Amino acid sequence: MPAILSVSDVNRYIAAKLSLDPKLKGVTVRGELYDFKINYKSGHAYFTLKDGNSQLKGIMFASNVKRLAFSPQVGMSVLCSGSVEAYPEGGIYQIKTNEMIPAGIGAQFLKINALKEKLREQGVFSEERKKPLPAMPKKIAAVTSMSGAALRDIINVLSRRYSLAELTVYHAAVQGADAPKSIENALKRADRSGADVIILARGGGSFEDLMPFNSEQVTLAAADCKTPLISAVGHETDTTLVDYAADKRAPTPSAAAEICSPQIESLRSFIDAKDRQLDSAFNRFLEKQGARTQSAKDRLEAHSPYARLSFDIERISALDKRLYPAAEKIFDTAHKRVFKNAMRINAAAEKITSRELSRISQLEARLNALSPYNVLERGYAMAFKASRAVSRAAQLEENDEIELVFSDKTVRARIIALDINKEQ
Repeated sequence: MPAILSVSDVNRYIAAKLSLDPKLKGVTVRGELYDFKINYKSGHAYFTLKDGNSQLKGIMFASNVKRLAFSPQVGMSVLCSGSVEAYPEGGIYQIKTNEMIPAGIGAQFLKINALKEKLREQGVFSEERKKPLPAMPKKIAAVTSMSGAALRDIINVLSRRYSLAELTVYHAAVQGADAPKSIENALKRADRSGADVIILARGGGSFEDLMPFNSEQVTLAAADCKTPLISAVGHETDTTLVDYAADKRAPTPSAAAEICSPQIESLRSFIDAKDRQLDSAFNRFLEKQGARTQSAKDRLEAHSPYARLSFDIERISALDKRLYPAAEKIFDTAHKRVFKNAMRINAAAEKITSRELSRISQLEARLNALSPYNVLERGYAMAFKASRAVSRAAQLEENDEIELVFSDKTVRARIIALDINKEQ
């Protein structure tokens, strides 16, 4: 009678056989995607390949899914490289895929990978080359198609979140044979424009549509930009060589606009915090000056001639009481002498007191001179633009709205013209 095997025994035996078969290691299978799903928790991809007669299950772990250079779609013909293995618990066998590429662009994909390694060895993708993005850019340059959806997305985000920024668009063809040269020229113009940050963007598309952004010409142009560059090409799952060369990669054009556009409320909170810090620093300054003045007064009182005179009078009074019973004449003589000395001491004390009071008045005058409110009383005013103090005319532009704080009122004004000596 043959041995009785459990289901697990059979599945483990089949799995062992498959794992020992060298023909099932490092194979490449071509087929059409019947389904394709990514588990939102693990990030692993599960799919089915089929041809005219059969189906084959497949799995790709999350680390390899992140390296996909395209967005797999049902019905797409693909090449899957990996090993065929059995999954004993499920009783199925599947191809554990390390790499997946569209079947029709295998040669192009290999060419891109070769170029990627070449540029990596040259240091084009080095982290040391990447520049930090400005926190609050005043001028934003967008390199994209004037007629594309990417530009509309960027404009929508900036108008909603950061209308203070100036957006300049540099048109470029984003697909086709002329696209690489067009994108390169647009990047160079944007880089020379004085912009604070550049967004290189286009909407989603097929692998072939995104080929200009995998060209050596465009990748090097992106790496050569002296202005911080954000790459926002295709959908979130699309990755091009420009993404590696840029200073920052955004999953979509809208996300790129969000990266370089802080919320207005955040700016207001920042300004309010700085205003509170200024108030606190000014109050601490006043307290410090007040403490110094009080200390000077205490020292003056401790060394006052009146205190010494009072002490001397007490001593004289005590001596007077002791000497009186012995000799009234001596007392009278001594009393006159003491009185005369007291008058001289009193005169000297008054002179010293007058001098010290003058010094205190000078200290008080200097302290009052430090107060910005006294400056306003003399006819001056403080200027603020967007709640920030203006110390130089170069901070202002024509048609700017400012606030002028006088000693009695605050008024609003508009800059009609500027006359700035640029040689200063």
